[in-house]
Amino acid sequence: MLVVMLGSAAVGACGVEGSIQQVKEQHTAELMTLPGVVSVGIGQNSNGEKVILVGMESADAAAQSAVPERIGGYPVEIRVAGRPAAQ
Repeated sequence: MLVVMLGSAAVGACGVEGSIQQVKEQHTAELMTLPGVVSVGIGQNSNGEKVILVGMESADAAAQSAVPERIGGYPVEIRVAGRPAAQ
């Protein structure tokens, strides 16, 4: 069983912690502290499965390796979003 530590919360890869919305809300702040992360959202992968989307500034492999593969039982998909534009 893979266990990823985000902040003080252990995130089990096998069990689902709640709805995907709840899991996203619980872990967004921690994910946003990881280098290169510019956004966190919810979407679907190519199989139609709900995923937590993590937007990265670049395709930097070292930064992407810090993002867990699953959070709260839900798969995580990384998408290169680029640097957010200032408003």
